[in-house]
Amino acid sequence: MKTETVVENGFKETEIGLIPEDWKVKGFEECIDKERISRDIKIPQGKYKKVGRYPIVDQGASFVAGYTDDKSKLYSGCLPVIVFGDHTRIFKFVDFSFSLGADGTKLIQPKDFLNPKYFYYYLCSLIIESKGYNRHYKYLKEKFIAFPEKPEQQKIAFVLSKIQQAIEQQDRIIETTKELKKSLMNKLFAEGLHGEEQKESEISLIPKTWNIKRLGEVATLQRGKDLPKYEFKEGNIPVIGSNGCIGYHNKAIKQGPGVITGRSGSIGKITYIEGSYWPHNTALYVKDFHDNEPLFVYYLLHRLDFNKYKTGVSVPTLNRNFIHAALLPVPPKKEQEEIANILLSIDKKISQAESKKQTLQNLFKTMLNQLMRGKIRVKDFDFEVN
Repeated sequence: MKTETVVENGFKETEIGLIPEDWKVKGFEECIDKERISRDIKIPQGKYKKVGRYPIVDQGASFVAGYTDDKSKLYSGCLPVIVFGDHTRIFKFVDFSFSLGADGTKLIQPKDFLNPKYFYYYLCSLIIESKGYNRHYKYLKEKFIAFPEKPEQQKIAFVLSKIQQAIEQQDRIIETTKELKKSLMNKLFAEGLHGEEQKESEISLIPKTWNIKRLGEVATLQRGKDLPKYEFKEGNIPVIGSNGCIGYHNKAIKQGPGVITGRSGSIGKITYIEGSYWPHNTALYVKDFHDNEPLFVYYLLHRLDFNKYKTGVSVPTLNRNFIHAALLPVPPKKEQEEIANILLSIDKKISQAESKKQTLQNLFKTMLNQLMRGKIRVKDFDFEVN
């Protein structure tokens, strides 16, 4: 182990660089209790259920990957425990009864001199270079862990937990608001806003003042124009491709407001833009709204299953002629504007929550780095930790 050298300002030089002089450093394997898990309790992905009594935690991005009803598959070791994705490099802190996914999962239990939540956050702060779909635990074993006395560990974990809880709250707001929007769209496009009597149509019941029209009658879609990346120039005109803004140019093809949908690549991703733009040839843009409300057309396009209008196998492409034939419910223009404004207000709430989430994620990343290197100290702060 490298000899620690005290330097000025209360920090010392160690294997991982400068840390406070009252902190310690140990190798990863010195910090864990090795626990062997029987392969018999691990559940193959093909046996996951969508609902069940016991959650399954694996190496995937979702915290809970599925469920099982088999009580014999429950992890019976000490809790909390950290699940490490050997292929994905994802860490999960688990403090409830669970079953373990079979593919590439490692369980990590810290020794008593480490607060489990602090240890989890410290692992999250480590940089483990990706080696593709290879196993990464061997690289984790090479790492060193820095830590203060346990009371400070607990305070650090508490601070980071509070930020993480705020992020999770924004996630719930986003998810709930998106579900509300989905339900509301279904209701609005079936019943309208004014409680009208409904009539039969080619596709469903619709309000009696509405009409069923082909998309080509509501909006004419046109393929965008190619712009090689070497022609991208500094400017303020966004170039809109299949996946949204892909660059900027100093010339515009179309004046906004505009509605653009992916033609190839991210087929069916829909973008709404107020100002001038350059539609890229990976997208289709609305050349003519035929006196319909542009924002309503944007939401109307979300009603389509774009998979029905693709051609090509190896390189699927959205077929403009096919999609022009799609049948859609269309209200009078005044009601189009009203519906569009309602849905826009919900989108603004989603956008606000996403912005708050991003701010909190940036704060978490900064605090994680600063707290785990002792650049911010909380040991002398007097706050209740639960």
